[in-house]
Amino acid sequence: MRVRPVQFNIFLFKRAKTKGLLTMSIKIKIKVLDYLKRFFSPEGLSALCALSSLAITGLIFVFLFLEAAPAFKKLSYGFWTVHLAWLFGYGNLFESNIWLFLDGNIFAGLWNFITGTTWSPNAYLFGILPVIQSTLIVVGGAVLVATPIGILSAVHLAEYCSLKLKTTLKYVIELLASIPSVVYGLVGLTIVVPWIKNAFNLSSGNTALAGIIILSVMILPTIVSVSEDAISSIPKELSEASYALGAKKFQTVFKVVLPAAATGVAASIILAVARALGETMAVLMLTGNTPFLLDIPPEFIFYGGLEKVSLYLKEIFLSPVYLMTSAIALEVGESSWNSMHYQSLLGIGFVLFVMT
Repeated sequence: MRVRPVQFNIFLFKRAKTKGLLTMSIKIKIKVLDYLKRFFSPEGLSALCALSSLAITGLIFVFLFLEAAPAFKKLSYGFWTVHLAWLFGYGNLFESNIWLFLDGNIFAGLWNFITGTTWSPNAYLFGILPVIQSTLIVVGGAVLVATPIGILSAVHLAEYCSLKLKTTLKYVIELLASIPSVVYGLVGLTIVVPWIKNAFNLSSGNTALAGIIILSVMILPTIVSVSEDAISSIPKELSEASYALGAKKFQTVFKVVLPAAATGVAASIILAVARALGETMAVLMLTGNTPFLLDIPPEFIFYGGLEKVSLYLKEIFLSPVYLMTSAIALEVGESSWNSMHYQSLLGIGFVLFVMT
């Protein structure tokens, strides 16, 4: 049977169309397989892990902010407004969500929350400045104590120790890092707290100084390990060039090697600060857990003598303090879910997350 030209053209068109679709589907399959191959490659999996870490960090940030936002919004009407409402018997208004429909500035409330000078949830006073100050005193003191000891220890391990002694000391340092914080707290209660009480003739040894001493020991392994790795990674050619110019061992270590490893040493200090900020159990057991706000008059900065300096140092380090992590750990079980107190504790967690 003879095929008409029109029918033949339609047949060729359908055949070409089918071939084109098959070719397109094959190309799509090849692209999908190539994408999957890249995705499940070591590079793709590592990128996925990195993105997952960023996503988890971002979700924690968003969760804390959204959960604490109602407290910030209520505090935007004034730090003392909440307290006065409680004082006159209207504190329950702040436990309801009626305030959330008003035009409250969350960031103004966050500022009132951070700069408020009194933390007393029972009296509806939600200011965390004393808690932030206590945290900075203990963490700052611990870092100031641990940093020089840790860096000098790392220098000794990297530059002066024999291989056998270095291996033994690194093992001991890693073992020090693995001790649970509650054990450090028990050691502090048994040794450090009684010593402070007797040495300074105090009614209680649970002070900021006790927290500083134990916390400095806890963050010491972090500084030593990371700094030692940074110093050991410096090329030996730098040291040899320094020796060739006539420098001694001490000069080479502290004027050539240590400046070259400054980035790694700084990273160790940052990690130690983050570790100290997140510590809960040991400082909760040792610091007295009393909100404390240091009030230094401006004239003291310009006209303070040695006598006043010693007085204020005693007030800073020999007073009970209340850290941010301690506040969350102690009070979260006492607060009702979704109450002003509970939301404020989540606000402390949000501020602590931003600080770390």
